[in-house]
Amino acid sequence: MIAAIVPAHNEEMRLGECLRSLSRAGACTQLGGEEVRIIVVLDDCRDGTARIAQGWPVQVIGLRARNVGLARALGAAVALAQGARWLSFTDADSVVAPDWIAAQLGEAAHCVCGTVEVADWSAGDSGLRTRYESRYRDAPGHRHIHGANLGVCARAYERAGGFAPLRAHEDVALVRALQASGARIAWSNRPRVQTSARLDCRAPEGFGAHLARLRQQVQGAAFIALEGWA
Repeated sequence: MIAAIVPAHNEEMRLGECLRSLSRAGACTQLGGEEVRIIVVLDDCRDGTARIAQGWPVQVIGLRARNVGLARALGAAVALAQGARWLSFTDADSVVAPDWIAAQLGEAAHCVCGTVEVADWSAGDSGLRTRYESRYRDAPGHRHIHGANLGVCARAYERAGGFAPLRAHEDVALVRALQASGARIAWSNRPRVQTSARLDCRAPEGFGAHLARLRQQVQGAAFIALEGWA
């Protein structure tokens, strides 16, 4: 069995699209009919996220920690207890490709670190997009780590000690632990995930926070240029 694990904190506006995409990925013919269980971990949700999740054929578990490391670890623990051989992780504001899980497995690695692409830049500005894309490598051999596009062999995950209870960079810590354990890491852009460009981030120091910092840099550069012109 394969498990797809999604932590969610107040994601009623985006979770449905995420789960729709995971359902498609779980039905991919390349998986040969192997069962895919979707596990949604509700972390201190105060909106309608639970109602959205319960409308899909998924397992829903909850905690009140406001800690993405704990949320991912809880989802993984439930999956492992049910016999999962592979753990696929994404985020509730993300949409995975129909062959996302199959593409992870196709890398034949202990861990697959995938890339992400922003689905819609309309909420941002052209300067932010330009700066982001100039610093991002969406290609094989990249060195990006995203909790929104991460796959791990169950045995390798357990050997590495699993996710640490971190409010940020839990994905980076896991990959570093996997590397230290001797796991084979695939840095691939074949498993495709689209994510939002929102700046009201759920996790401190997460992807949204990264975009917010880039926007500050863009605005700072524009201010300096304006001062120079004056």
